[in-house]
Amino acid sequence: MEPGRLEAALGVALGDRALLVQALTHRSHAFEAGGLPHNERLEFLGDAVLGLVVTERIYRRYAHAPEGRLAKLRAAAVNTHSLADVARRLGLGRAVRLGRGEEQSGGRDKDSILADTLEALLGAVYLDRGLEVVEDVVDRLFADLIDDLASRRESLDYKTSLQELTAREWSSLPSYHVTAEGPDHRKRFTATVSVGGEQVGLGLGRSKKEAEQQAAREAFTTLGARGGVPFGPERADGTEE
Repeated sequence: MEPGRLEAALGVALGDRALLVQALTHRSHAFEAGGLPHNERLEFLGDAVLGLVVTERIYRRYAHAPEGRLAKLRAAAVNTHSLADVARRLGLGRAVRLGRGEEQSGGRDKDSILADTLEALLGAVYLDRGLEVVEDVVDRLFADLIDDLASRRESLDYKTSLQELTAREWSSLPSYHVTAEGPDHRKRFTATVSVGGEQVGLGLGRSKKEAEQQAAREAFTTLGARGGVPFGPERADGTEE
């Protein structure tokens, strides 16, 4: 995707073209190109800007909601999965500049790369056009998502919803296993969730909590259609795993 088309989808044009290119440059491409500026610093800035704007919007829009509800709504709106969905609607995957390895491994559709690039892009908009413009961009991109999340309780805390579901249907509680990789300032967490010894969900995130929520989300979605089918080696039809 040409940068101009991306800007049209975003609803704003950047005057600093080098800043836009940097926002779209993944570190894998920067490394292979001999050390070009990449988007991690812009991602750091964009994460803070997005958090501020979303926090203010939900604070004002849901004036009577308690702090705990607002915190869960914000977390659901800005987690890796939600950001990646917004990025896909923008067609951001076609615009990101990747190294050959990431390109070959499907990096254009990886949640983590899409989420990071979107944050970097918002950081670039903030630097180039200021807070008022980036507020308008965030409003356009996230307003419907926030309203949808606010209307669905389980979307705000899948861990609680999964626990309630498994306790009710199978008299069992989910268990989580989390691993981390990467340097301290850029750790990536992978979580799996199991019920009755069977893995039913996998999640990735930039924090342990986010990874567990994403694993619980996948498990909740999968098990919602499963009904009373038991877990463990013996299935409802008498067959074994």
